[in-house]
Amino acid sequence: MKRSLITAAIVVALGLGIYQKVYIPKHTFKTTQLQTGNMAVKVNGVGNVSSKDIYKIGSIYGGKVLSFTINEGEFIKKGTTIATVDSVDLKDKIDELDATIKKLDNDIKSLQIDKKSAIATAAYQNEILKKNNKLYIKGAISQLDFEKFKTNSLTAQLKVESLKAKIASLSDQQSQVKASLNGLKERLKRYTIVSPIDGYVTKKIVSNYQIIMPNQVLLEIVNPHDVWIATHIDTRISGEVKVGDSATIKLRSSDKLYKGIVANIKPVNNSVTNEREIDVKFVNLPIPFYLEEQAIVDIDIKTLRDIKKVPNSALTIYDEKNGVWILKDKKVVFKPIKILAHSNKYSATKDLTGNETLVIPNPKNKALADGMKIYTKN
Repeated sequence: MKRSLITAAIVVALGLGIYQKVYIPKHTFKTTQLQTGNMAVKVNGVGNVSSKDIYKIGSIYGGKVLSFTINEGEFIKKGTTIATVDSVDLKDKIDELDATIKKLDNDIKSLQIDKKSAIATAAYQNEILKKNNKLYIKGAISQLDFEKFKTNSLTAQLKVESLKAKIASLSDQQSQVKASLNGLKERLKRYTIVSPIDGYVTKKIVSNYQIIMPNQVLLEIVNPHDVWIATHIDTRISGEVKVGDSATIKLRSSDKLYKGIVANIKPVNNSVTNEREIDVKFVNLPIPFYLEEQAIVDIDIKTLRDIKKVPNSALTIYDEKNGVWILKDKKVVFKPIKILAHSNKYSATKDLTGNETLVIPNPKNKALADGMKIYTKN
């Protein structure tokens, strides 16, 4: 008998222990309270680091690339020499034309000296002709002598005109050579490739001493002011997004959050994914940046004021409805609610008074059901 009592006591003790350690914890849940306040409504999307414009810098002319020492990831200023392309004999042609212009200039100067002398001679012969014309009228000289004086004056004048024509011809020739020279010099400038903007080199396509074809791209440059996140957002939630809305950017390579601003909304939706591209610029661009890096973007579209905020940990789905478990007389009652907006920690609703005690579901415990009695802890 005594042994039976001892056995019974042991069984009761074991049962009580199992009840306390197994049964009670499975029905013990944490509770939480609603909060009332303002909540920023966000639209979330995933995108990649991109740029409004990517400048593809190349050479108009083909040839061997010289002095190409720019590297990827390097920041260069506008006007920086990127590379030069071997112009082969272009400089020799420029020197030849330069020499031709100098020779023509000397020839023109020599002819101008001759012209001054010819003009003086023509003036002298014209004065002689005038004097002898008076003598001829008076009959003091014969017509034959007068014709000689007349011929001398005409010959002197023709020489002046001839020299003028030669000078004009050489001047025209010199102008044409100068135009050709300026053209070659301008062409020679284009063999030196310079950066059209301040920017970062994102891709280097050829190397030093490589032979390139005309119009071949040497490298790609991005202006930091053009960098943004090309964010793809479901069209069902993107309708309220506006240019100028503030945003938060999280890059895949960092836990740091960056401030952003909506800079552009593409006018065409993707008919396959039903997404809209919304471009979000960095307020302060991280340096260095990496094109095509993935990023998560949260865009603030509005603020709900004096709204009931449910901790996200208290949200659940029961009987295919969104809602929360409310504690009443140590029992849980499911309350369906409509979610107006989500944030990182809370969800907004108008379907609760604010006085409810919410039960936080625990997947390690027994599944909650309407009318189920539970134990609580905080």
